[in-house]
Amino acid sequence: MSGTTSVDVPTMSAKLKSRALWWPGVAFAAAGAVAATLVAAVAHAAGASLEIGGDAIPLLGFAQLAFLFSILGVVLAAACRRWAGQPARMFTRTTLVLVVVSFLPDLLIPDADAATRVSLVLTHIAVAAIVIPGIRSRLR
Repeated sequence: MSGTTSVDVPTMSAKLKSRALWWPGVAFAAAGAVAATLVAAVAHAAGASLEIGGDAIPLLGFAQLAFLFSILGVVLAAACRRWAGQPARMFTRTTLVLVVVSFLPDLLIPDADAATRVSLVLTHIAVAAIVIPGIRSRLR
């Protein structure tokens, strides 16, 4: 008489999928933070003041906010994976809308010059170009 051992494949698969999102998500968030900082640094070197109300935005501020909001994107991706029928599609649509909405404060700031406004929008685009496709690829 021989015994067989069965492995619950769906449970193991779900655990692997969950793990496959968080660490890569942190890596994409870090890459997005670096991209935002580089865009801001290049914009500043090109002459954009990056000042709002007379106060310059520190480069570290770009990195911190890009990382924080990218991590929130990872949380959103986990929620989409858990509750959406098509998580990659839901994540992409939601994040693209959020990126467009994130332009509004940059465009509506009364105390910023045009170069600063364009630079701020470009930082959002740089982060989105890295983080959204990277995380989306983990939801398939």
